[in-house]
Amino acid sequence: MKKSVNLLIGICLCFSSVIAQEEKLDFDMLSKIRKEGFENSKVMETALYLTDVSGPRLTASPGYLRAADWAKNKLSSWGLVNANLEPWGEFGKGWEQQKCYVAMTSPYYVPLIAVPRAWTAGTGKKEIKTEVILIKAKDTIELMQYAGKLKGKIVMTSSSAQLKPSFEADGVRHSDSNLAKMAKVEFRPQQSQAPRPPQQNQMANQFSLQRRITELINKEKPALILTMNARGNDGTLFVSSGGTYAKNSEEAPASVVLSSDDYLRIQRLIEAGIPVELEANVKTAFFEKDLNGYNVIAEIPGTDPLLKDEVVMLGGHLDSWHASTGATDNAAGCAVMMEAVRILKAIGVQPRRTIRIALWSGEEQGLHGSRNYVKNHFADPAKMIPTADHSKVSAYYNLDNGTGKIRGIYLQGNNDVRSIFSKWFEPFHDLGAQTQTISNTGGTDHLAFDAVGIPGFQFIQDEIEYNTRTHHTNMDSYDHLIPEDLKQAATIVAAIVYNTAQRDEKLPRKKMPIVTGTNR
Repeated sequence: MKKSVNLLIGICLCFSSVIAQEEKLDFDMLSKIRKEGFENSKVMETALYLTDVSGPRLTASPGYLRAADWAKNKLSSWGLVNANLEPWGEFGKGWEQQKCYVAMTSPYYVPLIAVPRAWTAGTGKKEIKTEVILIKAKDTIELMQYAGKLKGKIVMTSSSAQLKPSFEADGVRHSDSNLAKMAKVEFRPQQSQAPRPPQQNQMANQFSLQRRITELINKEKPALILTMNARGNDGTLFVSSGGTYAKNSEEAPASVVLSSDDYLRIQRLIEAGIPVELEANVKTAFFEKDLNGYNVIAEIPGTDPLLKDEVVMLGGHLDSWHASTGATDNAAGCAVMMEAVRILKAIGVQPRRTIRIALWSGEEQGLHGSRNYVKNHFADPAKMIPTADHSKVSAYYNLDNGTGKIRGIYLQGNNDVRSIFSKWFEPFHDLGAQTQTISNTGGTDHLAFDAVGIPGFQFIQDEIEYNTRTHHTNMDSYDHLIPEDLKQAATIVAAIVYNTAQRDEKLPRKKMPIVTGTNR
Protein backbone atom coordinates (compact mmCIF):
# COMPACT_ATOMS: atom_id res chain seq x y z
CA MET A 1 0.00 0.00 0.00
CA LYS A 2 2.76 2.44 0.99
CA LYS A 3 4.77 1.57 -2.15
CA SER A 4 1.74 2.25 -4.32
CA VAL A 5 1.20 5.62 -2.67
CA ASN A 6 4.85 6.55 -3.06
CA LEU A 7 4.77 5.50 -6.71
CA LEU A 8 1.66 7.61 -7.30
CA ILE A 9 3.26 10.62 -5.62
CA GLY A 10 6.36 10.16 -7.75
CA ILE A 11 4.31 10.02 -10.94
CA CYS A 12 2.43 13.20 -9.93
CA LEU A 13 5.67 15.02 -9.17
CA CYS A 14 7.14 14.00 -12.50
CA PHE A 15 3.96 15.14 -14.28
CA SER A 16 4.09 18.48 -12.47
CA SER A 17 7.74 18.85 -13.43
CA VAL A 18 6.89 18.22 -17.08
CA ILE A 19 4.15 20.88 -16.94
CA ALA A 20 6.57 23.38 -15.42
CA GLN A 21 9.18 22.62 -18.06
CA GLU A 22 6.63 23.14 -20.82
CA GLU A 23 5.82 26.66 -19.61
CA LYS A 24 7.61 28.99 -22.00
CA LEU A 25 8.39 32.51 -20.90
CA ASP A 26 8.87 35.35 -23.36
CA PHE A 27 11.59 37.19 -21.44
CA ASP A 28 11.82 39.96 -24.01
CA MET A 29 8.11 40.73 -23.58
CA LEU A 30 8.33 40.41 -19.80
CA SER A 31 11.18 42.92 -19.83
CA LYS A 32 9.04 45.36 -21.83
CA ILE A 33 6.14 44.87 -19.40
CA ARG A 34 8.41 45.57 -16.46
CA LYS A 35 9.95 48.66 -18.04
CA GLU A 36 6.55 50.14 -18.95
CA GLY A 37 5.05 49.28 -15.59
CA PHE A 38 7.75 50.94 -13.51
CA GLU A 39 9.01 53.75 -15.74
CA ASN A 40 5.84 55.00 -17.45
CA SER A 41 3.18 54.12 -14.90
CA LYS A 42 -0.22 55.81 -14.98
CA VAL A 43 -1.61 53.85 -12.03
CA MET A 44 -1.70 56.78 -9.60
CA GLU A 45 -3.27 59.06 -12.18
CA THR A 46 -5.98 56.46 -12.68
CA ALA A 47 -6.43 56.12 -8.91
CA LEU A 48 -6.78 59.91 -8.61
CA TYR A 49 -9.71 60.01 -11.04
CA LEU A 50 -11.40 57.00 -9.45
CA THR A 51 -11.15 58.53 -5.95
CA ASP A 52 -10.68 62.29 -5.57
CA VAL A 53 -12.39 63.21 -8.83
CA SER A 54 -15.25 60.68 -8.82
CA GLY A 55 -15.85 60.72 -5.07
CA PRO A 56 -17.53 57.90 -3.09
CA ARG A 57 -18.79 55.12 -5.39
CA LEU A 58 -21.72 53.45 -3.69
CA THR A 59 -23.42 51.20 -6.25
CA ALA A 60 -26.00 53.07 -8.37
CA SER A 61 -24.95 56.43 -6.92
CA PRO A 62 -23.90 59.42 -9.03
CA GLY A 63 -20.32 58.88 -7.84
CA TYR A 64 -20.28 55.30 -9.10
CA LEU A 65 -21.62 56.33 -12.50
CA ARG A 66 -19.04 59.16 -12.74
CA ALA A 67 -16.24 56.68 -12.11
CA ALA A 68 -17.71 54.04 -14.43
CA ASP A 69 -18.11 56.51 -17.30
CA TRP A 70 -14.60 57.83 -16.79
CA ALA A 71 -13.11 54.31 -16.68
CA LYS A 72 -14.99 53.25 -19.82
CA ASN A 73 -13.77 56.30 -21.74
CA LYS A 74 -10.21 55.93 -20.46
CA LEU A 75 -10.05 52.27 -21.51
CA SER A 76 -11.28 53.26 -24.97
CA SER A 77 -8.65 56.00 -25.20
CA TRP A 78 -5.97 53.40 -24.51
CA GLY A 79 -7.17 51.37 -27.49
CA LEU A 80 -9.37 48.73 -25.87
CA VAL A 81 -12.52 47.83 -27.79
CA ASN A 82 -16.14 47.10 -26.90
CA ALA A 83 -15.85 49.36 -23.85
CA ASN A 84 -19.29 49.76 -22.34
CA LEU A 85 -21.37 49.95 -19.18
CA GLU A 86 -23.05 46.56 -19.29
CA PRO A 87 -26.26 46.17 -17.26
CA TRP A 88 -26.39 42.97 -15.23
CA GLY A 89 -29.93 43.21 -13.88
CA GLU A 90 -31.92 45.10 -11.28
CA PHE A 91 -29.98 46.37 -8.29
CA GLY A 92 -32.31 48.88 -6.69
CA LYS A 93 -32.20 52.46 -5.47
CA GLY A 94 -29.13 54.62 -5.60
CA TRP A 95 -28.23 56.82 -2.62
CA GLU A 96 -25.77 59.49 -1.57
CA GLN A 97 -25.09 61.69 1.42
CA GLN A 98 -25.37 65.40 0.68
CA LYS A 99 -24.83 66.98 4.08
CA CYS A 100 -23.90 65.81 7.57
CA TYR A 101 -23.56 68.06 10.60
CA VAL A 102 -23.90 66.68 14.14
CA ALA A 103 -22.77 68.51 17.29
CA MET A 104 -23.33 68.34 21.03
CA THR A 105 -24.70 71.67 22.30
CA SER A 106 -25.31 70.80 25.95
CA PRO A 107 -23.78 70.46 28.51
CA TYR A 108 -21.24 72.23 26.23
CA TYR A 109 -20.57 72.59 22.53
CA VAL A 110 -18.40 70.17 20.55
CA PRO A 111 -18.66 69.01 16.91
CA LEU A 112 -18.95 65.24 16.56
CA ILE A 113 -17.36 62.91 14.01
CA ALA A 114 -20.34 61.40 12.19
CA VAL A 115 -21.20 59.78 8.84
CA PRO A 116 -24.72 58.82 7.67
CA ARG A 117 -25.40 55.13 7.15
CA ALA A 118 -26.18 54.21 3.54
CA TRP A 119 -29.78 54.10 2.36
CA THR A 120 -31.11 56.03 5.35
CA ALA A 121 -33.19 59.20 5.24
CA GLY A 122 -32.14 62.69 6.30
CA THR A 123 -33.35 64.69 9.29
CA GLY A 124 -35.70 66.89 7.27
CA LYS A 125 -35.62 70.39 5.85
CA LYS A 126 -34.70 72.14 9.10
CA GLU A 127 -31.90 71.59 11.56
CA ILE A 128 -33.05 69.58 14.56
CA LYS A 129 -32.10 70.26 18.17
CA THR A 130 -33.26 67.94 20.93
CA GLU A 131 -32.27 65.82 23.91
CA VAL A 132 -30.70 62.39 23.42
CA ILE A 133 -32.55 59.36 24.79
CA LEU A 134 -30.35 56.42 25.82
CA ILE A 135 -32.09 53.03 25.49
CA LYS A 136 -30.96 50.55 28.14
CA ALA A 137 -32.77 47.22 28.13
CA LYS A 138 -31.62 43.73 28.98
CA ASP A 139 -34.86 42.12 27.75
CA THR A 140 -38.06 42.93 25.86
CA ILE A 141 -39.94 43.79 29.10
CA GLU A 142 -37.52 46.62 29.92
CA LEU A 143 -37.59 47.68 26.28
CA MET A 144 -41.32 48.43 26.38
CA GLN A 145 -40.81 51.36 28.79
CA TYR A 146 -39.56 53.36 25.78
CA ALA A 147 -42.66 52.78 23.66
CA GLY A 148 -44.30 56.06 22.69
CA LYS A 149 -41.35 58.17 23.89
CA LEU A 150 -38.97 58.20 20.90
CA LYS A 151 -40.85 60.00 18.12
CA GLY A 152 -38.94 63.08 16.96
CA LYS A 153 -36.09 62.40 19.40
CA ILE A 154 -32.41 61.58 18.95
CA VAL A 155 -31.89 58.04 20.23
CA MET A 156 -28.99 55.72 20.99
CA THR A 157 -28.59 52.31 22.63
CA SER A 158 -26.34 51.41 25.52
CA SER A 159 -22.91 49.98 24.68
CA SER A 160 -20.64 47.91 26.92
CA ALA A 161 -17.56 48.72 24.80
CA GLN A 162 -14.36 49.98 26.39
CA LEU A 163 -11.69 51.65 24.30
CA LYS A 164 -8.18 50.34 24.80
CA PRO A 165 -4.93 51.63 23.33
CA SER A 166 -3.29 49.58 20.60
CA PHE A 167 0.38 48.75 20.96
CA GLU A 168 0.68 47.27 17.48
CA ALA A 169 1.38 49.11 14.24
CA ASP A 170 -1.58 49.83 11.98
CA GLY A 171 0.38 48.93 8.85
CA VAL A 172 2.12 45.58 8.34
CA ARG A 173 3.59 43.51 5.51
CA HIS A 174 3.65 39.74 5.25
CA SER A 175 6.70 38.33 6.99
CA ASP A 176 8.73 35.55 5.36
CA SER A 177 7.56 33.17 8.07
CA ASN A 178 3.92 34.01 7.46
CA LEU A 179 4.28 33.51 3.70
CA ALA A 180 6.04 30.19 4.31
CA LYS A 181 3.17 29.11 6.55
CA MET A 182 0.66 30.02 3.83
CA ALA A 183 2.61 28.01 1.28
CA LYS A 184 2.55 24.91 3.49
CA VAL A 185 -1.22 24.89 3.98
CA GLU A 186 -2.79 21.61 2.89
CA PHE A 187 -6.14 21.59 1.15
CA ARG A 188 -8.95 20.08 3.21
CA PRO A 189 -12.52 19.65 1.98
CA GLN A 190 -15.06 21.66 3.94
CA GLN A 191 -16.09 19.85 7.10
CA SER A 192 -19.61 19.64 8.48
CA GLN A 193 -20.30 22.24 11.12
CA ALA A 194 -19.89 21.31 14.77
CA PRO A 195 -22.71 21.91 17.25
CA ARG A 196 -23.07 25.56 18.21
CA PRO A 197 -21.23 26.33 21.48
CA PRO A 198 -23.14 27.94 24.38
CA GLN A 199 -21.57 31.37 23.83
CA GLN A 200 -22.99 31.43 20.32
CA ASN A 201 -26.45 30.79 21.74
CA GLN A 202 -25.92 33.78 24.04
CA MET A 203 -24.86 35.91 21.08
CA ALA A 204 -27.96 34.80 19.16
CA ASN A 205 -30.14 35.98 22.08
CA GLN A 206 -28.36 39.35 22.07
CA PHE A 207 -28.89 39.72 18.33
CA SER A 208 -32.57 38.87 18.82
CA LEU A 209 -32.93 41.61 21.45
CA GLN A 210 -31.09 44.07 19.21
CA ARG A 211 -33.53 43.29 16.39
CA ARG A 212 -36.45 44.04 18.71
CA ILE A 213 -34.82 47.32 19.73
CA THR A 214 -34.30 48.25 16.07
CA GLU A 215 -37.92 47.38 15.26
CA LEU A 216 -39.19 49.56 18.11
CA ILE A 217 -36.95 52.49 17.14
CA ASN A 218 -37.99 52.35 13.48
CA LYS A 219 -41.67 52.11 14.43
CA GLU A 220 -41.37 55.14 16.72
CA LYS A 221 -39.83 57.24 13.90
CA PRO A 222 -37.16 59.16 15.80
CA ALA A 223 -35.56 62.25 14.29
CA LEU A 224 -32.10 60.67 14.29
CA ILE A 225 -30.53 57.38 15.36
CA LEU A 226 -26.98 57.38 16.71
CA THR A 227 -24.95 54.21 16.24
CA MET A 228 -21.48 53.44 17.52
CA ASN A 229 -18.48 52.75 15.35
CA ALA A 230 -18.26 48.96 14.98
CA ARG A 231 -14.51 48.68 15.49
CA GLY A 232 -11.48 50.89 15.84
CA ASN A 233 -11.07 54.27 17.46
CA ASP A 234 -8.98 57.43 17.07
CA GLY A 235 -11.60 58.96 14.78
CA THR A 236 -11.73 56.09 12.31
CA LEU A 237 -15.34 55.21 11.42
CA PHE A 238 -16.29 51.88 9.83
CA VAL A 239 -19.49 52.68 7.97
CA SER A 240 -21.83 50.60 5.80
CA SER A 241 -25.61 50.41 5.46
CA GLY A 242 -28.53 51.27 7.72
CA GLY A 243 -31.37 50.78 5.24
CA THR A 244 -32.34 48.90 2.12
CA TYR A 245 -31.87 49.66 -1.58
CA ALA A 246 -34.72 47.38 -2.69
CA LYS A 247 -37.30 48.86 -5.05
CA ASN A 248 -40.44 50.19 -3.33
CA SER A 249 -38.92 49.71 0.13
CA GLU A 250 -39.71 52.18 2.91
CA GLU A 251 -36.95 54.64 3.73
CA ALA A 252 -35.13 53.87 6.97
CA PRO A 253 -34.98 56.67 9.57
CA ALA A 254 -32.03 59.06 9.59
CA SER A 255 -29.06 57.28 11.14
CA VAL A 256 -25.41 58.20 11.61
CA VAL A 257 -22.32 56.40 12.86
CA LEU A 258 -20.43 58.31 15.55
CA SER A 259 -16.81 57.82 16.45
CA SER A 260 -16.41 55.49 19.43
CA ASP A 261 -14.97 58.32 21.52
CA ASP A 262 -17.92 60.63 20.88
CA TYR A 263 -20.54 57.92 21.36
CA LEU A 264 -19.17 56.72 24.70
CA ARG A 265 -18.78 60.27 25.98
CA ILE A 266 -22.47 60.97 25.33
CA GLN A 267 -23.43 57.66 26.97
CA ARG A 268 -21.36 58.38 30.09
CA LEU A 269 -22.90 61.83 30.51
CA ILE A 270 -26.45 60.47 30.28
CA GLU A 271 -25.67 57.61 32.68
CA ALA A 272 -24.30 60.21 35.12
CA GLY A 273 -27.66 61.97 35.04
CA ILE A 274 -26.50 64.89 32.88
CA PRO A 275 -28.89 65.66 29.99
CA VAL A 276 -27.25 65.77 26.57
CA GLU A 277 -28.62 67.88 23.74
CA LEU A 278 -27.52 67.58 20.11
CA GLU A 279 -28.19 69.58 16.99
CA ALA A 280 -28.04 67.91 13.59
CA ASN A 281 -28.64 68.51 9.92
CA VAL A 282 -28.37 65.40 7.76
CA LYS A 283 -29.40 65.41 4.11
CA THR A 284 -29.43 62.32 1.90
CA ALA A 285 -30.88 61.56 -1.54
CA PHE A 286 -32.33 58.43 -3.15
CA PHE A 287 -32.18 57.74 -6.90
CA GLU A 288 -34.85 55.52 -8.45
CA LYS A 289 -34.95 56.52 -12.13
CA ASP A 290 -32.70 53.64 -13.21
CA LEU A 291 -32.68 50.58 -10.94
CA ASN A 292 -30.17 48.57 -12.99
CA GLY A 293 -26.66 47.71 -11.90
CA TYR A 294 -23.78 48.24 -14.34
CA ASN A 295 -20.31 46.74 -14.80
CA VAL A 296 -17.55 48.35 -16.89
CA ILE A 297 -16.34 45.93 -19.59
CA ALA A 298 -13.61 46.36 -22.24
CA GLU A 299 -11.36 44.08 -24.32
CA ILE A 300 -8.06 43.63 -26.08
CA PRO A 301 -9.09 41.33 -28.97
CA GLY A 302 -7.31 38.03 -29.49
CA THR A 303 -5.40 37.50 -32.75
CA ASP A 304 -4.83 33.73 -32.97
CA PRO A 305 -7.38 32.24 -35.42
CA LEU A 306 -7.77 29.18 -33.19
CA LEU A 307 -7.73 30.91 -29.78
CA LYS A 308 -9.14 34.42 -30.27
CA ASP A 309 -12.61 33.36 -29.10
CA GLU A 310 -11.17 32.22 -25.79
CA VAL A 311 -10.94 34.77 -22.97
CA VAL A 312 -8.63 35.75 -20.13
CA MET A 313 -10.41 37.98 -17.63
CA LEU A 314 -9.14 40.33 -14.95
CA GLY A 315 -10.93 42.76 -12.69
CA GLY A 316 -11.85 44.24 -9.36
CA HIS A 317 -14.89 45.94 -7.89
CA LEU A 318 -15.38 49.61 -8.68
CA ASP A 319 -18.08 50.27 -6.09
CA SER A 320 -17.20 51.42 -2.59
CA TRP A 321 -18.80 52.52 0.63
CA HIS A 322 -19.39 56.21 1.10
CA ALA A 323 -17.52 57.44 4.20
CA SER A 324 -14.51 58.23 2.02
CA THR A 325 -13.48 57.65 -1.60
CA GLY A 326 -12.83 53.90 -1.44
CA ALA A 327 -9.13 54.11 -2.32
CA THR A 328 -7.88 50.80 -0.93
CA ASP A 329 -11.31 49.17 -1.28
CA ASN A 330 -11.18 49.02 -4.18
CA ALA A 331 -9.99 51.84 -6.41
CA ALA A 332 -6.53 50.37 -5.88
CA GLY A 333 -7.52 47.04 -7.45
CA CYS A 334 -9.33 48.73 -10.34
CA ALA A 335 -6.43 51.11 -10.99
CA VAL A 336 -4.00 48.16 -11.02
CA MET A 337 -6.15 46.14 -13.44
CA MET A 338 -6.66 49.15 -15.70
CA GLU A 339 -2.91 49.81 -15.59
CA ALA A 340 -2.21 46.16 -16.48
CA VAL A 341 -4.20 46.39 -19.73
CA ARG A 342 -2.74 49.85 -20.44
CA ILE A 343 0.75 48.36 -20.17
CA LEU A 344 -0.12 45.59 -22.62
CA LYS A 345 -1.58 48.06 -25.12
CA ALA A 346 1.33 50.50 -24.70
CA ILE A 347 3.95 47.89 -25.61
CA GLY A 348 1.94 46.62 -28.56
CA VAL A 349 0.90 43.18 -27.29
CA GLN A 350 -1.18 41.19 -29.81
CA PRO A 351 -2.56 38.47 -27.50
CA ARG A 352 -3.53 35.07 -28.84
CA ARG A 353 -6.62 35.01 -26.61
CA THR A 354 -8.94 37.94 -25.96
CA ILE A 355 -8.16 39.83 -22.75
CA ARG A 356 -11.26 41.22 -21.04
CA ILE A 357 -11.26 43.60 -18.09
CA ALA A 358 -14.29 43.94 -15.82
CA LEU A 359 -14.88 46.54 -13.12
CA TRP A 360 -17.73 45.29 -10.97
CA SER A 361 -20.57 47.01 -9.14
CA GLY A 362 -22.55 45.73 -6.16
CA GLU A 363 -19.62 43.82 -4.65
CA GLU A 364 -20.14 45.40 -1.24
CA GLN A 365 -23.76 44.24 -1.17
CA GLY A 366 -22.99 40.60 -2.08
CA LEU A 367 -20.83 40.27 -5.25
CA HIS A 368 -23.91 41.21 -7.28
CA GLY A 369 -22.07 42.54 -10.34
CA SER A 370 -19.73 39.59 -10.81
CA ARG A 371 -22.27 36.94 -9.85
CA ASN A 372 -24.85 38.26 -12.28
CA TYR A 373 -22.25 38.66 -15.02
CA VAL A 374 -21.24 35.02 -14.57
CA LYS A 375 -24.89 33.96 -14.47
CA ASN A 376 -25.68 35.93 -17.62
CA HIS A 377 -22.65 34.76 -19.60
CA PHE A 378 -21.36 31.44 -18.29
CA ALA A 379 -23.62 29.48 -15.91
CA ASP A 380 -26.28 29.85 -13.24
CA PRO A 381 -24.76 28.26 -10.10
CA ALA A 382 -28.26 27.21 -9.00
CA LYS A 383 -28.54 24.98 -12.07
CA MET A 384 -24.89 24.53 -13.11
CA ILE A 385 -25.75 24.27 -16.80
CA PRO A 386 -22.84 25.89 -18.68
CA THR A 387 -23.35 28.15 -21.67
CA ALA A 388 -21.29 27.84 -24.84
CA ASP A 389 -18.94 30.55 -23.53
CA HIS A 390 -18.25 28.75 -20.25
CA SER A 391 -15.54 26.55 -21.74
CA LYS A 392 -13.86 29.51 -23.45
CA VAL A 393 -12.64 31.24 -20.28
CA SER A 394 -9.09 30.31 -19.34
CA ALA A 395 -8.99 32.21 -16.03
CA TYR A 396 -10.23 35.20 -14.07
CA TYR A 397 -7.78 37.23 -11.94
CA ASN A 398 -8.97 39.54 -9.15
CA LEU A 399 -7.37 42.18 -6.95
CA ASP A 400 -9.22 43.44 -3.87
CA ASN A 401 -7.10 43.43 -0.72
CA GLY A 402 -5.89 47.00 -0.50
CA THR A 403 -2.84 48.93 -1.65
CA GLY A 404 -0.20 46.33 -0.74
CA LYS A 405 2.11 44.79 -3.31
CA ILE A 406 1.50 41.31 -4.66
CA ARG A 407 3.32 38.52 -2.78
CA GLY A 408 1.87 35.53 -4.64
CA ILE A 409 -1.47 33.95 -5.39
CA TYR A 410 -4.26 31.92 -3.76
CA LEU A 411 -4.73 28.69 -5.74
CA GLN A 412 -8.36 28.30 -4.66
CA GLY A 413 -7.94 24.55 -4.12
CA ASN A 414 -6.70 24.06 -7.70
CA ASN A 415 -3.37 22.30 -7.24
CA ASP A 416 -3.00 21.61 -10.97
CA VAL A 417 -2.04 25.24 -11.58
CA ARG A 418 0.72 25.28 -8.93
CA SER A 419 3.61 24.41 -11.24
CA ILE A 420 2.37 26.84 -13.89
CA PHE A 421 2.22 29.79 -11.52
CA SER A 422 5.53 28.74 -10.01
CA LYS A 423 7.17 29.25 -13.40
CA TRP A 424 5.28 32.49 -14.10
CA PHE A 425 6.31 34.07 -10.80
CA GLU A 426 10.02 33.25 -11.19
CA PRO A 427 10.85 36.55 -12.95
CA PHE A 428 9.29 38.45 -10.03
CA HIS A 429 10.99 36.83 -7.06
CA ASP A 430 13.15 39.93 -6.75
CA LEU A 431 9.95 41.95 -6.28
CA GLY A 432 8.88 39.76 -3.36
CA ALA A 433 6.25 37.77 -5.28
CA GLN A 434 6.49 33.99 -5.26
CA THR A 435 4.19 32.47 -2.63
CA GLN A 436 1.42 30.09 -3.61
CA THR A 437 -1.12 28.80 -1.15
CA ILE A 438 -3.73 26.16 -1.89
CA SER A 439 -6.18 28.03 0.31
CA ASN A 440 -8.62 30.76 -0.63
CA THR A 441 -9.31 34.27 0.48
CA GLY A 442 -13.05 34.81 0.52
CA GLY A 443 -15.46 37.66 0.13
CA THR A 444 -14.57 38.99 -3.29
CA ASP A 445 -15.36 38.60 -6.97
CA HIS A 446 -13.20 35.63 -7.98
CA LEU A 447 -15.66 33.50 -6.02
CA ALA A 448 -18.36 34.12 -8.65
CA PHE A 449 -16.21 32.38 -11.27
CA ASP A 450 -15.00 29.59 -9.01
CA ALA A 451 -18.62 28.83 -8.10
CA VAL A 452 -19.30 27.65 -11.67
CA GLY A 453 -16.01 25.84 -12.26
CA ILE A 454 -14.07 28.62 -14.00
CA PRO A 455 -10.54 29.11 -12.61
CA GLY A 456 -10.80 32.25 -10.48
CA PHE A 457 -7.87 33.62 -8.49
CA GLN A 458 -7.15 36.40 -6.00
CA PHE A 459 -3.57 37.60 -5.49
CA ILE A 460 -1.88 37.56 -2.08
CA GLN A 461 -1.16 41.15 -1.05
CA ASP A 462 0.61 42.83 1.81
CA GLU A 463 -2.10 43.91 4.21
CA ILE A 464 -0.58 47.31 5.07
CA GLU A 465 -3.36 49.02 7.12
CA TYR A 466 -6.33 47.50 5.32
CA ASN A 467 -8.14 45.88 8.25
CA THR A 468 -6.92 48.30 10.90
CA ARG A 469 -7.51 51.66 9.28
CA THR A 470 -8.94 51.85 5.74
CA HIS A 471 -11.37 48.99 4.98
CA HIS A 472 -14.91 50.54 4.82
CA THR A 473 -13.83 53.63 6.72
CA ASN A 474 -13.67 57.42 6.52
CA MET A 475 -9.88 57.02 6.16
CA ASP A 476 -10.01 55.11 2.87
CA SER A 477 -8.62 57.93 0.76
CA TYR A 478 -6.02 58.48 -1.97
CA ASP A 479 -3.33 59.37 0.57
CA HIS A 480 -3.39 55.80 1.90
CA LEU A 481 -2.23 54.37 -1.45
CA ILE A 482 1.41 53.30 -1.95
CA PRO A 483 2.54 54.13 -5.51
CA GLU A 484 5.44 51.67 -5.70
CA ASP A 485 3.27 48.82 -4.45
CA LEU A 486 0.61 49.54 -7.08
CA LYS A 487 3.25 49.73 -9.83
CA GLN A 488 4.61 46.36 -8.74
CA ALA A 489 1.13 44.83 -8.67
CA ALA A 490 0.16 46.15 -12.11
CA THR A 491 3.40 44.87 -13.65
CA ILE A 492 2.90 41.37 -12.24
CA VAL A 493 -0.77 41.24 -13.23
CA ALA A 494 0.09 42.33 -16.77
CA ALA A 495 2.66 39.53 -17.01
CA ILE A 496 0.36 36.84 -15.59
CA VAL A 497 -2.47 37.88 -17.90
CA TYR A 498 -0.10 37.93 -20.88
CA ASN A 499 1.19 34.43 -20.07
CA THR A 500 -2.36 33.14 -19.75
CA ALA A 501 -3.34 34.69 -23.08
CA GLN A 502 -0.30 33.23 -24.88
CA ARG A 503 -0.34 29.71 -23.39
CA ASP A 504 -1.13 26.87 -25.83
CA GLU A 505 -3.75 25.44 -23.48
CA LYS A 506 -6.23 27.03 -21.11
CA LEU A 507 -5.43 26.73 -17.41
CA PRO A 508 -6.41 23.43 -15.77
CA ARG A 509 -9.83 23.40 -14.12
CA LYS A 510 -11.21 21.78 -11.03
CA LYS A 511 -14.21 19.51 -11.36
CA MET A 512 -17.47 21.28 -12.13
CA PRO A 513 -19.21 22.03 -8.83
CA ILE A 514 -22.23 19.95 -7.90
CA VAL A 515 -25.54 21.75 -7.53
CA THR A 516 -26.58 21.88 -3.88
CA GLY A 517 -28.98 23.90 -1.82
CA THR A 518 -26.11 26.28 -0.98
CA ASN A 519 -25.22 27.13 -4.59
CA ARG A 520 -26.16 30.75 -5.21
